[in-house]
Amino acid sequence: MPDPSIGFWTAKAASTALGEAVSDFSIRVMPPAVAVFLGFVLFVAAVSLQLTRRRYIPSVYWLTVAAVGVFGTMAADVVHVVLGMPYLVSAALYAALLASVFLLWWRSEHTLSVHSITTTRREVYYWAAVVGTFALGTAAGDLAAVGLTLGYLPSILLFTFLILIPPVGYRWGRWDGVLAFWTAYVLTRPLGASVADWLGKPTAEGGVGVGSGWVSLSFAITMIVTIVMMRSFQKRQPQQIDGSSRLAT
Repeated sequence: MPDPSIGFWTAKAASTALGEAVSDFSIRVMPPAVAVFLGFVLFVAAVSLQLTRRRYIPSVYWLTVAAVGVFGTMAADVVHVVLGMPYLVSAALYAALLASVFLLWWRSEHTLSVHSITTTRREVYYWAAVVGTFALGTAAGDLAAVGLTLGYLPSILLFTFLILIPPVGYRWGRWDGVLAFWTAYVLTRPLGASVADWLGKPTAEGGVGVGSGWVSLSFAITMIVTIVMMRSFQKRQPQQIDGSSRLAT
């Protein structure tokens, strides 16, 4: 996978906001069942394409992340809207599912490091974990903003504070790097979703009222610009020639 640089985290945060906004927009402009089906098709197609790549290709990798973001959001929303599951229960359910993925990954490969993804099996575990982080993050964001009635702007402040804990813990608290990475990875989802909802939701619902369509476009452009900049920077660096990782830059 790409190195977890500032560009990586910027693109990741943008993808979470994009997933939330696109999900809201698509469900508004077409029947929800059709939107979810199309989201699933895009998700399967993107992951299948990614799994056939033998090296890190930015456009394919980030397309897959965006597709996971959209479908992960829809999956979490379906559990609440269609099944009527409370936000607290859905958040606990997705936390348990993500923990199960990590447990199976660890028992099979004895590592959860993204720098050790050298086989297809490890990459499958990786993308299963990514799906889990998006679903859990969506449920956690909804729980904070709606379930706990914090609202979108306070939720942004809450998750901004929480996402600073992993890097601080890693830098000064001797946190394990893998733990810090995955904790931050989960927290980018509710942070990005809270930003997208705050910008896109009507003012009557506590948002700014920009609209989910414009928010989708804005974060899509942010992702594209960030990826292009990362790609440009990568080309100026010495090339890796050992081919040791399927996803490594």
